[in-house]
Amino acid sequence: MTVLREYFSKSKNKKTFYSFSTRRVVGWIGLIFWLLGGLNASFGAPQERKIKFIPVFLPQGQKIIAELAVTPEERQKGLMFREELAAEEGMLFLFEEEGIYSFWMKNMKFPIDIIWLDKDKRIVHIEENVPPCPVEPCPSYSPSRPACYVLELKAGSSQNYSLKIYDQLEFVIPPLKKSF
Repeated sequence: MTVLREYFSKSKNKKTFYSFSTRRVVGWIGLIFWLLGGLNASFGAPQERKIKFIPVFLPQGQKIIAELAVTPEERQKGLMFREELAAEEGMLFLFEEEGIYSFWMKNMKFPIDIIWLDKDKRIVHIEENVPPCPVEPCPSYSPSRPACYVLELKAGSSQNYSLKIYDQLEFVIPPLKKSF
């Protein structure tokens, strides 16, 4: 009886050891597949755009670093709630097609210049020194002609950079995931 007891105890230990090793191997394999799956998601399928800022070159050779507003949510929020905007910074709103796009200054904390550009990146309208709107109803600002891009700059920038109607700006829009 003692011999049988020893035999079954040893086989149980072997089985337990085997199960423990199998669980460990399966766990490691699972971890490897999980990591590889994460890498595949990072490098394989197209993800959200990574580029959020692009250089915008003005007619006199100056450069503005513009944050892109591409999605409806980004365009709606714009520069709301920001404390300030540096002289060489801006926000560039991208639209899928030309149209009359109105802007307002709700929840803004500082004045800005709003510059509308057509599909050829030529200035079609400028609103200078547009003040923040502390209480509703807030006035809307619209271009006189259809635009495809809108550039918001620190107030006074359009005068400082001598921007005028028909001036052409230069920038390259990176490939973006369609989200219009």
